[in-house]
Amino acid sequence: MATTRRPPPEPVDTDGVRSVIVGTVGWVLALLALLPFRDRLAGDGRAWWLWTCAVGVGLGVIGLVYCRRRRTAIRRDRMRAAEERAATLREPFS
Repeated sequence: MATTRRPPPEPVDTDGVRSVIVGTVGWVLALLALLPFRDRLAGDGRAWWLWTCAVGVGLGVIGLVYCRRRRTAIRRDRMRAAEERAATLREPFS
């Protein structure tokens, strides 16, 4: 039985800022939830859970900076492209 393949869907046009914010907030909440138990975690050899959350927050902040700069660059490039298109439309025919 032969099946026809559908074409792949178009990529989602997103800048990732919201996704990184949600992930970073998740790590912050996990860190805050574990902080009251830090002595118990250390006693059980699980203090690395706190460090994992802290690293998640740090990487989330780095990711947020990256995604915001990327979003700014994408918007700038789109504006330049639109200005160039508008300029070519205004030029008189030769």
